[in-house]
Amino acid sequence: MNEPLTDIEYNILNSIYFVESFEHILEECKEKPAIVADVIKQLIHKKYIVPMRWDDEKTEYIRSFIYDTDDMKAYHYLATKEGLIAHNTR
Repeated sequence: MNEPLTDIEYNILNSIYFVESFEHILEECKEKPAIVADVIKQLIHKKYIVPMRWDDEKTEYIRSFIYDTDDMKAYHYLATKEGLIAHNTR
């Protein structure tokens, strides 16, 4: 079984039930950008979050399997099914 969510993990997951920008997550969590970026990376590793990028051809956000960990602001984020379950069972 996975470890319980920390407060910041919970707050991040709470803010991305829909595709949201890094800036939106910062506003919701009220934490420093470097801390939020590190926690997002951890949540991606746990498969609780997926990075998303805008696709001009499809005119929608699509899952980005590769992302630049040095530029977390360049992506939007979405909670996965596993992330939502972890969030809702806390």
